[in-house]
Amino acid sequence: MDKIAVIILNWNGVKLLEQFLPSVIQFSEEASIYVADNASTDDSINFVKQNFPTIKIIQNSGNHGFAKGYNDALKHVDAEIYALVNSDIEVTANWLKPIIETFDAEKQTAIIQPKILDFKNKEYFEYAGAAGGFIDKYGYPYCRGRIFETIEKDNGQYDDHCELFWASGACFFIRKEVYDELKGFDESFFAHQEEIDLCWRASNEGHIIRYNSASVVYHVGGATLQQGNPRKTFLNFRNSLLMLVKNLPKKRLFFVIFFRMILDGIAAIRFLIQGKFSHTFAILKAHFSFYCISLKYLRERKDFQIQQYYTVKSIVFLYYIKKLTVFKEIFNSYQNIKN
Repeated sequence: MDKIAVIILNWNGVKLLEQFLPSVIQFSEEASIYVADNASTDDSINFVKQNFPTIKIIQNSGNHGFAKGYNDALKHVDAEIYALVNSDIEVTANWLKPIIETFDAEKQTAIIQPKILDFKNKEYFEYAGAAGGFIDKYGYPYCRGRIFETIEKDNGQYDDHCELFWASGACFFIRKEVYDELKGFDESFFAHQEEIDLCWRASNEGHIIRYNSASVVYHVGGATLQQGNPRKTFLNFRNSLLMLVKNLPKKRLFFVIFFRMILDGIAAIRFLIQGKFSHTFAILKAHFSFYCISLKYLRERKDFQIQQYYTVKSIVFLYYIKKLTVFKEIFNSYQNIKN
């Protein structure tokens, strides 16, 4: 069994592989490297075979998205630690060493995220993960370094080693034994928020998620689905509701989901006023899809869920009403309320 394996999920991303694979190969001497291909119709497989013959290729049977794509691929990878890396990630020197050291020193730590900076603007954090993630009471995710559309410059303010609620799927390290224990990602999600769901389930089982700023990567972001794509809106809204049904403490379950539906309705009206009709429709579609499968998720709920899963009640209120736009402002506000 290898100590660590880097697995890059690819779908029609030959140009991304051409651009970013060299950095992974150059700086990943400790790891075995795999490209897991989701039945690409471009020249991805031939490109890897011809130019990087040492890379191991896993060919999935179809384009099953992020969740099932990784679940299928990881059946063929034998390593203590999985490094799940987007194909639009540039890694840096010694990016794996602090991750391995943390796993070796902290046996309860199951999942780790590195510092994720913006490839196109390297002084700033990147939207999808930044310096590690949290959620509010109603399931809205946010990050240290990124609250909704406000992205912070990296001034060393998050150069630490701290516990998180969720780690970004853009660059996601997890122990194989924990991945197997949790049965991997929820394949119904297809893509988006499946890593938050996995982290929440890991927390429910007593595992710890951490951020390690000593490991740095740069992420392009939106290489598969752009931020303004209605398909992304659909997946984010539906998957967030599914995640709540699966993981919320029983006493909060129906109140939080009911209130969240009201907030989703407000978001749909906001899109309507902005003339973004396809996004309004995407939210309506997300809710209908949720209604169709929510009973299945209610039946499959585990007996135990952690009670304190959030650090702020409403990130929407703090950001849009109180105009708190950076993590430290929000954290300080929360601490003042507690005290």
